[in-house]
Amino acid sequence: MCIPEISVHELALRLADHDPNLQLIDVREPEEVVIASVASFTILPLSQYREWSPTIATQFTPQAETLVICHHGMRSLQMCQWLQCQGFTNVKNINGGIDAYALLVDPNIPRY
Repeated sequence: MCIPEISVHELALRLADHDPNLQLIDVREPEEVVIASVASFTILPLSQYREWSPTIATQFTPQAETLVICHHGMRSLQMCQWLQCQGFTNVKNINGGIDAYALLVDPNIPRY
């Protein structure tokens, strides 16, 4: 199963558009989000999967474009695969994660 990717530059453009239908998920841990984050992302830590997984299809629209971020792109890739298995049809992994976003788009975001 191939997961489409979006670059951090494309993410910046998409965020600037303020598309109300765009769904943004951050799968990092709360302590990581405290260090570095991008506004508008819903925080769904993978370690808390049992708490949020039963409501994923009601919290998000399975047909809407859904972008997933983590630190470097591996956990978000896992989440994208899981979302596809749950019937989500327009999921994209953010290539390079928040680290690449901080490095290439917004140097005000701390790197860790």
